Amino acid sequence: MRVLLVGAGGVGTAITRIAARRPFFEAMVVADFVPARAEAAVAALGDRGARFLAERVDAGDEEAVAALLERHRCDVLLNATDPRFVMPLFRAARNAGATYLDMAMSLSRPHPERPYAQCGVKLGDEQFAQADDWARADALALVGMGVEPGLSDVFARYAADELFDEIEEIGVRDGANLTVDGYDFAPSFSIWTTIEECLNPPVVWEAGRGWFTTEPFSEPEVFDFPEGIGPVECVHVEHEEVLLMPRWIDARRVTFKYGLGREFVETLRTLRLLGLDRTDPVTVPSASGPVAVSPRDVVAACLPDPATLGDRMHGKTCAGTWVRGVKDGAPRKVYLYHVVDNQWSMAEYGCQAVVWQTAVNPVVALELLATGVWRGVGVLGPEAFPARPFLDLLTGYGSPWGLREQ
Repeated sequence: MRVLLVGAGGVGTAITRIAARRPFFEAMVVADFVPARAEAAVAALGDRGARFLAERVDAGDEEAVAALLERHRCDVLLNATDPRFVMPLFRAARNAGATYLDMAMSLSRPHPERPYAQCGVKLGDEQFAQADDWARADALALVGMGVEPGLSDVFARYAADELFDEIEEIGVRDGANLTVDGYDFAPSFSIWTTIEECLNPPVVWEAGRGWFTTEPFSEPEVFDFPEGIGPVECVHVEHEEVLLMPRWIDARRVTFKYGLGREFVETLRTLRLLGLDRTDPVTVPSASGPVAVSPRDVVAACLPDPATLGDRMHGKTCAGTWVRGVKDGAPRKVYLYHVVDNQWSMAEYGCQAVVWQTAVNPVVALELLATGVWRGVGVLGPEAFPARPFLDLLTGYGSPWGLREQ
């Protein structure tokens, strides 16, 4: 397997450090719009970097990406950029005949008249619209293969296959007790992506009704997270799992709730109130004259890069899937989860916990594809594949998962 990794930010860099310890691939080309970032990611691998090469590429330039795939004979494109670049990279992989993986799916657009009741364009709709083309070409696009979405979807498939006879509800619940020294507000993940998923209308799935939307941050609940994290208030947030799971898993309801904390929620609401969540450029004065900038990009530029916060960060992050249903005629509730301690991820990989937890899952998926354990054609989510081999290999990577009866 020869891999083109597009994006050498926090998650992309963590992917290189995890993959460098595994023998399943022949080469990995690390490409970024900023050549120095790709070069730094490769240089940091030291003696483990012989199979890695740094390149420059504009993720929005489909022809350039396809040419890079062909020049380096890469048979897989792994997308580690933000969701704005999903579709050009998705199309570039198809045009070059490469397998495609991402960790976030094509962007949604709210319903123009009833945004908090009906879906408009849903997450992943643009990709699933091309599923037949991928299937006819005998090609695979594995979408939403990070931690959430990704591992959370694998947990749902495992629950359906091995833990339940009937599933009433699947609820992804994400929480952490992470703190960052020296910052009153410092998101542990891309603020661009965080604004996108938190301020868009959240989606819920119900059997007989299908997909529908609700108000951002609605239906707050306190969820008790394992391994010392404890109770965190969680709220509805738009996320890919709700759009993926019902396609392959029979459940009567699917939700996603994120443990943001009230202060974080109020900050996001303020950004929306001020129009700073917008992506359309606005014209502002500068020393060189008027310049068009995206307000959201300005917010991102004013905040610290999450990938650089690891040495100031303390605590744990938890991704997991809560499932309620029936097994052998009796009601059952379980929480399948994966916890990463920032102290461990920094000591072991030099990566903060949230980006490491996101990065490990596509590497595990790549290894399963390389060895033929996972195989398929079309546009598929993680729950389209058997879960047990993934969970066993994740444990083999030194990062075990847990199951708690509720």
